[in-house]
Amino acid sequence: MEKYLVPLESSLENPKRPNLRNRWKRSVLELNGRFDAKYRHDLSTLLMQSYHEVLQTRRPINVIGSHVNKGLCDVAFTATDKSRLIASDTHGMLNVWDRRMGVLPCLELTTDSRSILNSIQLHVENQIIFASGKHGSIYMWDLRGGRSSAAFQSHKEVCHPPLASLKLTTMLEKIGSLKAQSNIVPQEIHSIDLDPSSPYQLAFHLDDGWSGVLDIYNFQVTHVHCPPPAWLNGPNNSADQLHLRKPSWLPTHSIYAVGSSSDHGIHLLDFYPDSSSPSHVDFNEDVSERNCHGKQNRFVPLSEGVTACAAHPLNGTIIAGTKDSSLLVVSQKHHCTRDTEIEQ
Repeated sequence: MEKYLVPLESSLENPKRPNLRNRWKRSVLELNGRFDAKYRHDLSTLLMQSYHEVLQTRRPINVIGSHVNKGLCDVAFTATDKSRLIASDTHGMLNVWDRRMGVLPCLELTTDSRSILNSIQLHVENQIIFASGKHGSIYMWDLRGGRSSAAFQSHKEVCHPPLASLKLTTMLEKIGSLKAQSNIVPQEIHSIDLDPSSPYQLAFHLDDGWSGVLDIYNFQVTHVHCPPPAWLNGPNNSADQLHLRKPSWLPTHSIYAVGSSSDHGIHLLDFYPDSSSPSHVDFNEDVSERNCHGKQNRFVPLSEGVTACAAHPLNGTIIAGTKDSSLLVVSQKHHCTRDTEIEQ
């Protein structure tokens, strides 16, 4: 029987080295969310190598015959067509790419200005596009009908003007109580956002820290929040105006989270679509007290100045990005029942 057995070769003879995987370059994030500078530099190389498709804008030619590069400010995807991408640029245009047609935009949605378009929003039906500009205007393109309906039907004409152009200053001046108390001047619009609870509410946030809501059905400003100007806290706060602020809606109850332009913290604004909201232009404080509503906006102090907010779509937890490259988490208190504990 032994002659049928094959002797086992010694593992010590000609040992094969195991295939060792390249270990990850480990860089531990600090508790406050900051990335190490060397880690960011290493990651940028990996990110550049991972691109498999690069889309380009059409570069206009200036008077001396050289090309002018256009920077992009905001990007949006349509939920119904994965091949279509929309981005606003620094020359007052929306570029629409169909990745099946090439790397250049198939359409350019134009405005009456050559200024920066900071923010864009697509309506839930992906047929209406809103954009906000540096000079305080909100533009709308309706892809279903009107003058811009040919935007997705005709490929002979590349540029298409907006269906509507709304100056926010003009709409704010229609609010008598606000005009009597404030000097309303054109302000840069940092951001616009559609309310996930009430999709007809388009929130806006201005350079001076004001926030509000535009009803896209009747084109009227229904809510306004006007915090004290930053210069009241000293001249050092004037530099904060150099940061673009990006607020966010909470997933329910029409609450708008906004980074303060003058203090370290965020405003939680009640923009509920009713006159019971403390930010509504028709809010009556006496009636609210008699009805025992007790609704009010709230300020949440934080350790650093906030430039951007994002809300979890399920539980409403707020992630706040700060001027000092930190990420701060703001969550709600969970009230206890008999068998549960209070969690903060």
